[in-house]
Amino acid sequence: MTLSRLLLTTVLLLFMISGRVAQSAESPGFLDGPGKDLLMSKCFQCHNEGMWKDQRQDRRGWEGALYRMVGRGALWTEEEINSMAGYLTTAFGPQAGKASK
Repeated sequence: MTLSRLLLTTVLLLFMISGRVAQSAESPGFLDGPGKDLLMSKCFQCHNEGMWKDQRQDRRGWEGALYRMVGRGALWTEEEINSMAGYLTTAFGPQAGKASK
């Protein structure tokens, strides 16, 4: 593969990823709250919204999932993990949405 073709492929992939992140960030299923923007910027690089919606884990479960991602190469601080786990617990935890039912 020539250098120019490799560069073009890389640019196209980045464009596609950024479009997917923008679409996902506008998803109506994601409540506003502390940690949302961080989750969108960190996790939507590889995952889509379906990754969280059906899991309904407690905080410990979400922290475990996030630390597994660190084990796979995610470069997050402990503060970022705590913020994302808090958001996921509120938005997609076992009690999420039950108050409105």
